[in-house]
Amino acid sequence: MTDKELLAKAERNEGLTVDEIKRHQKLVQPQKHVYGKYGTLKRKYLEDKGLDWTIDDLPTYLHGVDKQAENMYNVLYTKLSLSPLYKRTGEFMEDYRRLTALQHAIEEEILSELIYTEEVV
Repeated sequence: MTDKELLAKAERNEGLTVDEIKRHQKLVQPQKHVYGKYGTLKRKYLEDKGLDWTIDDLPTYLHGVDKQAENMYNVLYTKLSLSPLYKRTGEFMEDYRRLTALQHAIEEEILSELIYTEEVV
């Protein structure tokens, strides 16, 4: 039996022998999805809450979370960097402290709005 025939037989849900199952598993390798920081955090949060099974297409959803977080970071960075609280002073250590504070503020907003919520679209 060719690989194509084996795949067709498995798709039709016909009985497979043990050897055929082993061949089928080698042919159909599970796809591993790689997410960014926020997609991974959201996946972990959903798994901990037991909600990951409720999402039809979890990989697409998690990639969307990554994209939303990236867009949110860019918008907040642009908006908050204009604030006098985060403006550069020309002094290295003070500018570094302000940049770190800005990044932490943005991170907190993303985590509270996108990651640690049970709202699933």
